[in-house]
Amino acid sequence: MHNKLLKQVYSPSEFNAHGHALIDQLTNHLECKLFNRSKKAIAWNTPNEELQFWKDFLVHGDKNNLFEQITQHTTHIHHPNYMGHQVTPPAPITALSGLISSLLNNGTAVYEMGMASNAIERIITEKLCNKLGFGPQSAGFLTSGGTLANLTALLSARKAIASTDIWNKGMANQLGVMVSEEAHYCIDRAERIMGLGEQGIIKIPVTANFAMDTNLLSTRFDEAKANGIEVFAIIGSAPSTATGIFDNLKKIASFAKEKKIWFHVDGAHGGAGIFSEKYKFTVEGIEHADSVVIDGHKMMMMPALTTALLFKDEVNAKTTFSQKADYLLSDSEHEDWYNSGKRTFECTKNMMAIHWFTLMKYYGEDVFDAYVTELYDKGKLFAGLIDQEPNFEVAVPPMSNIICFRYCSSSLNVTQENAINAKIRQSLLEDGEFYIVQTTLSGKLYMRITVMNPFTDINHFKQLIQKIKSYL
Repeated sequence: MHNKLLKQVYSPSEFNAHGHALIDQLTNHLECKLFNRSKKAIAWNTPNEELQFWKDFLVHGDKNNLFEQITQHTTHIHHPNYMGHQVTPPAPITALSGLISSLLNNGTAVYEMGMASNAIERIITEKLCNKLGFGPQSAGFLTSGGTLANLTALLSARKAIASTDIWNKGMANQLGVMVSEEAHYCIDRAERIMGLGEQGIIKIPVTANFAMDTNLLSTRFDEAKANGIEVFAIIGSAPSTATGIFDNLKKIASFAKEKKIWFHVDGAHGGAGIFSEKYKFTVEGIEHADSVVIDGHKMMMMPALTTALLFKDEVNAKTTFSQKADYLLSDSEHEDWYNSGKRTFECTKNMMAIHWFTLMKYYGEDVFDAYVTELYDKGKLFAGLIDQEPNFEVAVPPMSNIICFRYCSSSLNVTQENAINAKIRQSLLEDGEFYIVQTTLSGKLYMRITVMNPFTDINHFKQLIQKIKSYL
């Protein structure tokens, strides 16, 4: 009986039938969403209602309708009215490379389990290092998301810069990292995981345009030192997730060099700007970083999760995790690059490198220039439309495809304005035609869009603004 069931589970013909049906369904999904034949960007449901639906479906639902139901009960990222979180509508061809990864299931910790993907990953990271302006001694690897990549980079920084061998002997003194107060929350989380505590997270205030105030760096560094804190790294945001504003990487790099500390750039979102001839100025100075994070699933049209962590000096990529697993790895230096388990936190990761390679092979590097440039251009376009609207304002002129804006009125106080903006955003969510998010800056609540779909145009922006005004 068991053997019969397992033969059905692994049946190539059953896979073929389900696969062709799913491809047809997803093709229809793309045609409906990309070209706006479907009105809704999100099929909103309350958490409890959604939970109950799937409980009922597990018992009573038609299994032949499973994939279609999953597709319907979701946020439609390929819809041009999706302007929410920083998640790209994946290029359809990367769904096929994802299919290969899922079916072959080759982990990449050791070469024997990931021959193609380890070799491809080496090629991709070398190209990215070269694009950053790093020298021939640079290297990197791919890992599962910006959060893990930023944590790994800080571990590398600690091992390279800290005065004691913390990896083997534990913490002997208080360490600290300098970072903008507008940095992504994963930085705070990484530092706490590393045992730095709140006192080791040296948050630098921002200027009026929400970039790190680099004029305060020396003062805050000296204060930390006076309090017995050994600062070993500083992080530049490229850009801040909340505002889309880039820190001045050139000034941060100069400060890091002066103080002989590690310079890390969280370019999870905007690091892809290195490919844009028009907007690469936003990351000027990134070539001086000791490490850089770039997410493929944000501004490079790939499915989640795939993140590049790139080091100016390959030695730092090799030595972060000095932990031997005899049954997996050898000590041979020349084998390091193709046994990626020596470098990454993960012992197993999917064949994420093939997404990068597939896009480059089919469309060339120009596809990344086209994507980043198109979206940044449209960020400016939307901000211009908001500037023309009475009783609306942007938080700061955009540097990327992230724009924070709000309804405001001289007859209302900030608390009242915040309540109105929160209500507008919730109304949009429940209506489902548009999907945007919100953030709070200096006590003011802003609606926030991230233009992720290259087919979102001025008409979609105007329709969104009219929808918002209809709630007032």
